[in-house]
Amino acid sequence: MTFIQELTSGFEANTNAENALYMHNYLRGLFTFYGLKTNDRRVIFKEACINHKNEIKSDCRNIARALYTKEKRDYHYCAVELLTKELKNKFVKNDIHLIEFLIINHSWWDTVDTIAKYLAGGYLQQFPEETTAVINRFSNSDNMWLNRTAILFQLGYKKDTNQAILFEQCLKHKDSKEFFIQKAIGWALREYGKTNPDAVRKFVTTTALKPLSTREALKNL
Repeated sequence: MTFIQELTSGFEANTNAENALYMHNYLRGLFTFYGLKTNDRRVIFKEACINHKNEIKSDCRNIARALYTKEKRDYHYCAVELLTKELKNKFVKNDIHLIEFLIINHSWWDTVDTIAKYLAGGYLQQFPEETTAVINRFSNSDNMWLNRTAILFQLGYKKDTNQAILFEQCLKHKDSKEFFIQKAIGWALREYGKTNPDAVRKFVTTTALKPLSTREALKNL
């Protein structure tokens, strides 16, 4: 039994129709689910990873792509978690294409935000020389989720945050009417505010951000 086959067997054996309907509605009807709660899904995922560790070590990227061809949202979560675990500090240059694929397919905040922080963010920490090219491409894209990633990718950087890039992205997208962009700006600034509150306060008070972005940015300041 392959890794994906074992996941499917575990998911199907634990299907919960009531939970599945709630999850479907919670994400605005965009995705279907088996109805497993997060902890239950991760137990099945972890066991499958242990049972197929050689397959995963040798082919995690193709496994993730295959998981993304599946309809159920549970598989997409597993793909992101698999790559987050397997690629940490082990990215290769071409992985940016896989990361972009994950961002623009089956896009919604519940996957994109994790991809932005742990995959895009981790990749660019490993290859900082790629930051300008990647973030410019994402930021200039017509795809809103790539724009959001360009704003959020430094969420885990703390003192290593490139303030110039963060503020540049916030300025570039500050007039966006997209809820998810306004929210991302506020979130990114609020996180950086934990490291450099004075810089964030000054930026927010001197920049005409949307009200949602301002509220989110200053929530803890």
